[in-house]
Amino acid sequence: MKKLIKKAAIGMVAFFVVAAGGPVFAAVGDQGVDWSKYNGDYGNFGYDHDKFTIAQIGGTYGGSFVDQATYSTQVASAIAQGKRAHTYIWYQVGGSQAIAKAALDRYLPKIQTPKNSIVALDYESGASGDKQANTNAILYGMRRVKAAGYTPMYYSYKPYTLANVDYKQIIKEFPNSLWIAAYPNYEVTPVPNYSFFPSMDGISVFQFTSTYVAGGLDGNVDLTGITDKGYEDGNATKPDTDTPATDDGKDANEVTPNEIQEGMTVTIKFSATNYSTEQAIPKWVKENSYKVLQKSGNKVLLDNIMSWVAASDVQALDTGGSNSTGNTQTHIVQSGDTLSAVASKWGTNWQELARQNSLSNPNMIYTGQVIRFTGGQSGTKSRTYTVRSGDNLSSIASRLGTTVQSLVSMNGISNPNLIYAGQTLNY
Repeated sequence: MKKLIKKAAIGMVAFFVVAAGGPVFAAVGDQGVDWSKYNGDYGNFGYDHDKFTIAQIGGTYGGSFVDQATYSTQVASAIAQGKRAHTYIWYQVGGSQAIAKAALDRYLPKIQTPKNSIVALDYESGASGDKQANTNAILYGMRRVKAAGYTPMYYSYKPYTLANVDYKQIIKEFPNSLWIAAYPNYEVTPVPNYSFFPSMDGISVFQFTSTYVAGGLDGNVDLTGITDKGYEDGNATKPDTDTPATDDGKDANEVTPNEIQEGMTVTIKFSATNYSTEQAIPKWVKENSYKVLQKSGNKVLLDNIMSWVAASDVQALDTGGSNSTGNTQTHIVQSGDTLSAVASKWGTNWQELARQNSLSNPNMIYTGQVIRFTGGQSGTKSRTYTVRSGDNLSSIASRLGTTVQSLVSMNGISNPNLIYAGQTLNY
């Protein structure tokens, strides 16, 4: 969700009837997260006990559409990890049913989560001055979501809702359909603080923090079991519609440690304790995803952290390229490299590399960092080298201005000492 908007949710102290043990509601208690493009291609969970995520597919800003390129891979990633994946739409429609119709016409056919899964409308900005018109636009959208075979929800925070929407009309037609945010502060908050629970009827999901972990991540708790919708025994039900992201996630979930291969994207399991060197794995490392650069026996070498991990300690997020949109090339940063120089090698520009690698400061790259570039869309062609008699990977890498590791990764070489004259290498 949008961080600037949600600051207004800070400090909403709620007063509600409590029983001897706490607030009166059906507290199922499963925790989960929500993702937008800022959480990367594969998203990130905060804790091993997280059970669900709600990923943004895109949305409308008063009639202008912004699609989220990360949506499909995030859905696949969640399902690959055995989590329940759901969808939300940024719904800045004000009081206009015409804009609402355009948004639903655009995004409902693109949903990749299973039928009956949640499709939430994120209404936290752009309300008109007509409270009833706003409410009607929201109800129109929720009816469209339901008619399409999904579970409709309304997301916002309490003060904004009370000021701009008649939420009682919403829950009268769609009981227990609210997903409401309220944060006590911006300190790391791994469990909900029910002293700040917003006192509203009809809440099924409580977003209790935007700092679920250090660095920022939205944390949510399911109060009624609504995040089970679209899933049987935790598994994604097979919808009638075409959902390749769900299918990709199921395929990746079935990858065994023996089947982990170079080029796959993986995450380190929260249960993993040590690298293959026996050094402890920090928690933040387990919150991210990595490409497998090499596999040796029962160990895999992961990019960015450049560390070996037991194959049994990683979970595949894809099956090795099913989510790629072009020819992906990699470069391991060497001392003295600049992003511009790396970009020139592939016939692109540093801005494109910064975008594809989520680099907030393109002047700060470090030795050993893996830079990826997916060509194809820009017309870039990969370059090749034909191995000559007497060559080895080290001499070839030096000649081509790359690294042995990059050649190994790009060409799927299992034994760097075994190359042969006439072999074609991509670089």
